[in-house]
Amino acid sequence: MTTFTRIPEGDTPSISVDVARRLSKIDPNIYGGFMEHMGRCIYGGIYDPGNPLSDTNGYRTDVLSALRELDIPVIRYPGGNFIATYHWQDGVGPKENRPARPELAWLGTETNEFGTDEFMHYLGVLSEGKEKRVEPYFCLNFGTGTLDEALGWVEYCNGTRNTYYANLRRKNGHEEPYNIKYWALGNETWGPWQVGQMSASAYATQAAQWAKALKLLDPSLCLILCGETGVASWDFEVLKECISFVDMHSIHHYTSSSEHLLNATAPLSAERAIETAASLIDIARIEKKIPSSVPRTTICFDEWNVWDPLRAPGEQGAEERYTLSDALAVGVWLNVFVRQSKYVGMANIAQSVNVISPLMTSKDGIVKQTTWWPLLLFSKYMRGWTVGVHITSGAYDGATQPSWLQGVLDQGASWLDVSACVNEEGWLSLVVVNVSEDRDFEVDLKGAGKDVQTFTVSGPGVKAVNVQGKDEVGVTESKWDGEGKYRFAKHSITLLRWQTGEKVKEVVKGEGERLDTRKMAWG
Repeated sequence: MTTFTRIPEGDTPSISVDVARRLSKIDPNIYGGFMEHMGRCIYGGIYDPGNPLSDTNGYRTDVLSALRELDIPVIRYPGGNFIATYHWQDGVGPKENRPARPELAWLGTETNEFGTDEFMHYLGVLSEGKEKRVEPYFCLNFGTGTLDEALGWVEYCNGTRNTYYANLRRKNGHEEPYNIKYWALGNETWGPWQVGQMSASAYATQAAQWAKALKLLDPSLCLILCGETGVASWDFEVLKECISFVDMHSIHHYTSSSEHLLNATAPLSAERAIETAASLIDIARIEKKIPSSVPRTTICFDEWNVWDPLRAPGEQGAEERYTLSDALAVGVWLNVFVRQSKYVGMANIAQSVNVISPLMTSKDGIVKQTTWWPLLLFSKYMRGWTVGVHITSGAYDGATQPSWLQGVLDQGASWLDVSACVNEEGWLSLVVVNVSEDRDFEVDLKGAGKDVQTFTVSGPGVKAVNVQGKDEVGVTESKWDGEGKYRFAKHSITLLRWQTGEKVKEVVKGEGERLDTRKMAWG
């Protein structure tokens, strides 16, 4: 967590960091991805048969190389809004027998050329050279789907016995089960844009019954409840009915504004959403008398990003051209996830390729947009444990997006948005996002080490963009001796790293219990 004291404008800001204030473990899954059958994410994004840049499987090799740089731990699939009319059986078996279907979320046609087995094969290729595989995270169809269909999909993916869908997987050439752990109980079922929109009470009743059946089939599943924004009554209504059956609670939030300061500070609303949702989870646990030994349901922030649907309509492919201002916003987003690591078990940027993405493809290559660079720095260095930080700084107290945000910022939004962490080897990493468009800040950095590595993301102005053949925003690497004050440049993201000299010795709370759905009791 980060604490903040507001000081007069013009006074010298300070950042105090102490590795002894090691707090909660950062789940690597906060750097998750998302691949939906939407726009050019799958077709023309990761999968582009016939393109000279694609391998024999049709996978874009330049995209694979870029995604490997991010060391993505988990990828959500196949939706998203797409899932509400998707039937998994259409996308398995011989490709020549797969039906094309109208796609109602984004008003396209789904050929089903790329389905469950292709996605799992893609993850296998993406995982080459990694110690751990990239985990799949599947979403179940709560719109036009049935429980029987959901059970069949889990059996197809995870079944080991001599049963119909497990044998169908074997018949399709995949002898070994995929062992898919993460399964979402629908997507945004509260939304009026959904096929099969539901009330909170109707959803909660169905989700509880589906969860019970799914865990009877496979008790190892991690089930994710469909929440709303974390600050909605829907969240509590579904939590109080389903808390006994689910492992994570999903919330979604997108931020954007054409005005820089509103844009860059908007992700602070996600911080309040996480805090609120975590409290709702605790209330539901208390009311349902969940034993304290049972692990707390964590938050799965499985759709987040900067996105203006009017600027980049979903039905037109949602291809954003991101600015430096958007990159600063992504830096604040990621600071939020690090600061709130106690509560966040997964986060998935929407999306991984082309669709509101930091990575864009053309027939000739890729473009790493401005937002790529903070995502890369965080995924490489901001791992381990959150470290407590205190800031003294001036602050922005003007209009915010959403408008309610300024009302929950007791002292305004600090010009310097900060998070810190330490890894097992004792490397401390500190990220500072200077959201000011026109002011550098000389900062008294208390607790900094010697021989500090520095990485700075910036550009000529907040409207700077990266396009094919011209990158205005990137990363500059340098060194700092740790002496005196450090200057954080205007409209920049700075990551500082130094070795503390002490490896982390973690003391872990004992393992908790899981719900035995066969006995419907805590065992």
